[in-house]
Amino acid sequence: MKKQTVSALIATVVACGIGLASLTAVAGPDEFQQQMVRKLHEAKQKQQQAEAAKGEERQKLMGEHMKMMQDAMEKMQAMKPKAGMTMQEHEEWINQHQKLMEDMMGQMMGDHHMMMDMGCMSMGSGDKHKH
Repeated sequence: MKKQTVSALIATVVACGIGLASLTAVAGPDEFQQQMVRKLHEAKQKQQQAEAAKGEERQKLMGEHMKMMQDAMEKMQAMKPKAGMTMQEHEEWINQHQKLMEDMMGQMMGDHHMMMDMGCMSMGSGDKHKH
């Protein structure tokens, strides 16, 4: 995956967070959020596999992780608190959503750092002379 893709995903997470912070509808932690916690945990495991891998295997695993992040991002954007909830339930829903977004952001930053490390390694092997 390209650095531009990671940057676009990060920008989307930030935009999603700003939009949700301004919501006035109410809701509490729900089943969808719990499902997202599980999906992000699976994605984190994939990222850890990528960190431990080398070469093409690392790139393959990173691509899979980035795809998982993209899918999660699309689902997060579609999340809406349900109507008719109390203010406390709304605050709990927003807090849980914020935790999910922070997890996603952390994982995407991890991808970014791995990509930068890989880019630095390839530049050190003579790729910088191909311009």
